[in-house]
Amino acid sequence: MAKQHYERTKPHVNVGTIGHIDHGKTTLTAAITKTLSLKGWADFSAFDQIDNAPEEKARGITIAIAHVEY
Repeated sequence: MAKQHYERTKPHVNVGTIGHIDHGKTTLTAAITKTLSLKGWADFSAFDQIDNAPEEKARGITIAIAHVEY
């Protein structure tokens, strides 16, 4: 089967957040998705959806990398 042609309908940007523990990276990501969801540009990802591993919830920190689409 031939591959379908992908038509880009919106700009593509990768946003990476790095920083020290408790500096707000996950909170920032949740805020960005909330703001964009209000405009209909993305799906909202709440803080607890991003920090979803049991060890992350137990310690209150993000341990693993997370990919959030917006």
